[in-house]
Amino acid sequence: MLRYLTAGESHGPELTAIVDGVPSQFPIDQDGLNHQLYRRQQGYGRGYRMKIESDQATITSGVRFGKTLGTPITLHITNRDWKNWQEKMAVFGEPPENLAEVTKPRPGHADLAGALKYDHKDIRNVLERSSARNTATLVACGAVARQILEQFGIRVFGHVVRIGSVVADIPDMPFVTFMERAEASEVRCVDPTAEQAMIAQIEQAKNDGDTLGGTFEIIATGLPIGLGSYAQPDQRLDGRLAGALMGFQAIKGVEIGMGFEVAERPGSQVHDEIFYQEGMYQRRTNGAGGIEGGISNGQPIVIRAAMKPIPTLYKPLQSVDMNTKEPYLASIERSDTCAVPAAAVVGEAVVCWTLAQAFLEKFAGDSFGEVKRNYDSYMAYLQSR
Repeated sequence: MLRYLTAGESHGPELTAIVDGVPSQFPIDQDGLNHQLYRRQQGYGRGYRMKIESDQATITSGVRFGKTLGTPITLHITNRDWKNWQEKMAVFGEPPENLAEVTKPRPGHADLAGALKYDHKDIRNVLERSSARNTATLVACGAVARQILEQFGIRVFGHVVRIGSVVADIPDMPFVTFMERAEASEVRCVDPTAEQAMIAQIEQAKNDGDTLGGTFEIIATGLPIGLGSYAQPDQRLDGRLAGALMGFQAIKGVEIGMGFEVAERPGSQVHDEIFYQEGMYQRRTNGAGGIEGGISNGQPIVIRAAMKPIPTLYKPLQSVDMNTKEPYLASIERSDTCAVPAAAVVGEAVVCWTLAQAFLEKFAGDSFGEVKRNYDSYMAYLQSR
């Protein structure tokens, strides 16, 4: 079973991830892995932290001469800002006398609930791990999964469809052109007019001491029919993808295919008709977003996620000091104005991971060669049907 475990604090020495279950002999491209980490740090509206960090993942186990060994892969990402936090975030010893504890929880963050759950007096013990800084490990794990999928012609790409009140007009264009246009955009948006309006809204929010959320879309192509299952709820591919996207910071809603729009239309305008042409089953629409009955149906998977505005505001909201119970303005941590473009990259990573899990469940093997034989045999079977 493909699985991972991550660890690390936002201002600790490093972030760490252990990836287990990757079959042997899969090629791993170090530059490709680090490119995904670079992409996560880009996007208009990011804060000062992105100027400090330049994320690189170091692999210390599970890979030899560029190929996986079939054993756990360990990835380390150094926090360069650690040098400024060594006293405040020391692993051992007594707290420094000048330590300023965080006691004013931010509305919308894990601060209050986390402090109460884990019996922390200093909210920093909560915010360090709940910080979106930790999505760097998700992107590193997802980059490994992406390279597995790419061996079988599966591509995963994300773009921004909304920031604040600005909604992009999504043109019909070849997929490669679509990817290139989004990748070249400061906000990962394929609509140049909307891109400029999004940037203007981000600037206005920054001047107002406010933050902005938005919506991004992930598209996966090249998937075979048959990933996931209807047999048990936790095996449904759509449920697993939705859970993966809801599993990282600030995501409050997920849609697949038409999403909530299906509630407004009759069935004749929702379901994708089936045809048999040129020796294969085909669809002319994709309202299902590539998944029917919890199973991939061979169409591109299309999934959208809504990200809330970042809870740290430079004009903070009303809160309470947890020591005195007196009203105060919430604490301020260094933060972004808008991280929706970066969230799209994290979204790609968790979708890659979930699809790679389902893929290796379907075509299980101890080595790349065995997985490929199983895949090729299944694809030949599909053609015979």
